Amino acid sequence: MLYIAASGAKQDLLATGVRANNLANAQTTGFKAQLEQARAMPAFGEGLPTRVFAMTESPSHKYESGAMIKTGRELDVAIQGRGWLSVQDAQGNEAYTRAGNLQVGADGLLEDGHGNLVIGDGGPIALPLPLSKIDIAADGTLSIRPQGAPVEVLAEVGQLKLVNPELSQMEKGSDGLFRLKDGTPAAQDINVRLSNGMLEGSNVNPIEEMVSMIELQRHYELQVKMMKKADELDMRGNMLLRII
Repeated sequence: MLYIAASGAKQDLLATGVRANNLANAQTTGFKAQLEQARAMPAFGEGLPTRVFAMTESPSHKYESGAMIKTGRELDVAIQGRGWLSVQDAQGNEAYTRAGNLQVGADGLLEDGHGNLVIGDGGPIALPLPLSKIDIAADGTLSIRPQGAPVEVLAEVGQLKLVNPELSQMEKGSDGLFRLKDGTPAAQDINVRLSNGMLEGSNVNPIEEMVSMIELQRHYELQVKMMKKADELDMRGNMLLRII
């Protein structure tokens, strides 16, 4: 009784952390809410597996699209429907994100809002500087107007690598980026489309997360009461043994 209650309380704390993280990212561009669930697991060992313990796990994420926010900024892009932008993580590996708040670094390299290099069809995208305009087409084609060039001049300089792997094959890393579970890069998908001058907001539902946190806190209190009751029963058992 005590072990079940203690393990349940521990898992309630872990689940509360997941919900709190979702709530903290309710305004984060392109954020996907993390799901959590609890289940009973048998405790195997000597004798029959009659004991169980609680376990909280995160089976997946909520991949629904967030609200579209119009910004009018030429480097902001939002993916229409399914699909991902390809970026290079801190280890130099390919990863994927839905956050389309792009920027140009001092060296001309195209980056996402967290400083990760954006990958094109031939690796990280480098833009020639200085430039006066950047245009990102619906298929991810990048065109620029060099500084001082006529208004009608637009030169194509590359294309964003847009991918659309099966969601069941993806997992999220501690850096907030998604990757394929087998570690291989995803194939480019020409059917993924972008909306320019827009950003995809977080798909977190703040009310849903707050309600879940309240439920978890009440469940935690119930587990604590159960642990106190187990301690009380143990003390009474000891008293009876002393009487005998």
